[in-house]
Amino acid sequence: MTTGGELALRQEYVIGDEIGRGRFGVVRRCYAVATGDPFAVKSTPKSPLREAAEAADALDLALAEQEPKIHLLASSPGPGSSPHVVALHAAFEDDSAVHLVLDLCDGGDLLSLISSHGSSGGLPEQEAAGLMQQIASALASIHRRGVAHRDVKPENLLFDSAGGGVLKLGDFGSAAWFGDGVAMRGLVGTPYYVAPEVVAGRDYGEKVDVWSAGVVLYVMLSGTLPFYGATAGEVFDSVLRANLRFPPRAFASVSPEAKDLIRRMLCRDVSRRFSADQVLRHPWIVNRGGAAAMG
Repeated sequence: MTTGGELALRQEYVIGDEIGRGRFGVVRRCYAVATGDPFAVKSTPKSPLREAAEAADALDLALAEQEPKIHLLASSPGPGSSPHVVALHAAFEDDSAVHLVLDLCDGGDLLSLISSHGSSGGLPEQEAAGLMQQIASALASIHRRGVAHRDVKPENLLFDSAGGGVLKLGDFGSAAWFGDGVAMRGLVGTPYYVAPEVVAGRDYGEKVDVWSAGVVLYVMLSGTLPFYGATAGEVFDSVLRANLRFPPRAFASVSPEAKDLIRRMLCRDVSRRFSADQVLRHPWIVNRGGAAAMG
């Protein structure tokens, strides 16, 4: 990581307009001084993270400080890399902030695409299968490198260009390394998408990402959430019960093959839950949402 913070950043990049905002940081468009190539820069001030750490625990600050290393491990080129992971190109840090220079993904996020269908329900199966193939490709790649994302949701799945560009997994602010048998712990993620073993407070592995991706697939096909409640506590209770249903009104036109994949991803028994590689090999994915014999 480059030291020198914002001063060093501005020597190498021209900072442009704001294009996104998260819990603690802001994302702006930027351009490399040397080439003019466009990127995005995510800037996270450390002061609110320190305040959060003092008020509760140090998890947010710790995650922010390790994000560049984890993201670089997840996205660097090489064997097994995926074009569906937002790449980290440079990082700058000083006492006040962390700045990450990333792929520019200005085609909107998956949530916007799902929302655009409104009352018409979910996405066509062929489109949903193509998108899930890209998500599973990203997860299989980072899992092979010992990285779990831990916050897979439509808002963190970004299109690199308008009009249905390449879908990429972004925001590694909650990611963790699980290589060499390191167990992960901690209630990290978004209530509607978090896996039961995370809510239960147990050690967990990378298959938490497959569960979250299963929720994303359910939402893509139906426009509804599988587990919900009026409060975060009620949502967590629903997740722990893991009572998966396919309401006829929302799933009337969804194929048995698609439902089969959802069941295998939203399986409470982690030993039986699919891995990302198994998702990629499922007939519904292989046949891009077309009918296929189930084995």
